Amino acid sequence: MSHLTIGILGILLFFVLIFLRIPIAFAMAFTGFIGFSILTSFDAGYRMLVTEIYNTFTSYSLSVIIMFIWMGFLAYYSGLGTRMYLFAYRLVGHLPGGLAIATQFACGAFGAICGSNTASAATMGAIALPEMKKYNYDSSLATASIAAGGVLGVLIPPSVIFILYGMTTEQNIGKLFIAGIIPGILLMLLYIASIFILTLRNPELAPPGPKASWKERLQALFGGLFEALIIFSLSIGGLFVGWFTPTEAGAVGAAGIFILGLLKRQLNFEKIKKSLLDTTKTTAMIMLIIAGAIIFGRFIAISRIPSELANFIDSLLLPVFLIMGFILLIHFILGCFIDALALILLTTPIFYPIVVTTLGYDPIWFGVIIVLIVAMGVITPPVGINVYIIKGVAANVELETIFKGIWPFLIAIIICIVLLIAFPGLATFLPNLLQ
Repeated sequence: MSHLTIGILGILLFFVLIFLRIPIAFAMAFTGFIGFSILTSFDAGYRMLVTEIYNTFTSYSLSVIIMFIWMGFLAYYSGLGTRMYLFAYRLVGHLPGGLAIATQFACGAFGAICGSNTASAATMGAIALPEMKKYNYDSSLATASIAAGGVLGVLIPPSVIFILYGMTTEQNIGKLFIAGIIPGILLMLLYIASIFILTLRNPELAPPGPKASWKERLQALFGGLFEALIIFSLSIGGLFVGWFTPTEAGAVGAAGIFILGLLKRQLNFEKIKKSLLDTTKTTAMIMLIIAGAIIFGRFIAISRIPSELANFIDSLLLPVFLIMGFILLIHFILGCFIDALALILLTTPIFYPIVVTTLGYDPIWFGVIIVLIVAMGVITPPVGINVYIIKGVAANVELETIFKGIWPFLIAIIICIVLLIAFPGLATFLPNLLQ
């Protein structure tokens, strides 16, 4: 059999293992090892397997993931997410749909110090959902708005997915972080517009809450949002101006939240211990996925699938935007079944050379687009991890009810993607300032 045929059979084997519910990290590693061994030799495959696993778990550059994950868990256990929601709640909670709108503000702010869609959804689900129930919000709108708001955690920096994309493509992680700011704010505003339109058409979906005084708003500002701004400005701002490397920026952010939590007595030994345990578990999971994806990528590279696919696309007499649309559609379909982190690591080695070299698109812009596309998968069936997280918080709400409420927010993401395609400068303007 040819290299290409073995490569295609390897991809089919990978999907078979996924549908058999084999953990995705092991499915990628096993397929990559078997395929690489067939195309070279068993000894070469074994050496590649051992080397890549060792290199992944001893890589200094991957320590950036650990720092930002710990930063997010410290923010969670110190109650920073609760205080940020309180400020947004007191600012706009009295408006129709105000609690759902406040959730989007809080998810955006928490995402700026967290970098995880699941952590954002879990935190805001526990905080915002009881308030929405209290004021008789429609269950579908309430749960879906929180699940969708969690997506902001992977777009607004810091973002673990941006880190993985940057490491896979050797792009500047600082530029990728900065590139996500405007699209992240744009998506948040589109979410808010969706909520406003829904409540305008049917006010009973989201009755307004009580109006807070300006004194209460100022107290909430200095009690929550101000802290988040300090941490974000110090960590991501320092990265932007060149004071820190990405790893140092994560360490500074984690240290800032740690010190603030101790000074305000919001962190104790038990909470610090939990944050470290959760960070260790999450980091181990991500490291295994990265190692598996690298092993799988080695196999894909020598199978010649990327080069053959690039030649095929180059021979098509189709407009570039149609080819790009087809690539995005593939990512969307796969995102419905595969975890966002794994999908980035799985598809980037295949499509990145085609998009950047063959089609000539900007790699930073493509990173933002891909993050948005795969982020749609965390709120779409059947995987929809954010939806399942919210289901865990709202045990009495059916999954179908949550998924039903997702559609307006999916449309908002699609509009955001269309705007980024029409106006690439939305993603590239700020990164270009770093040159």
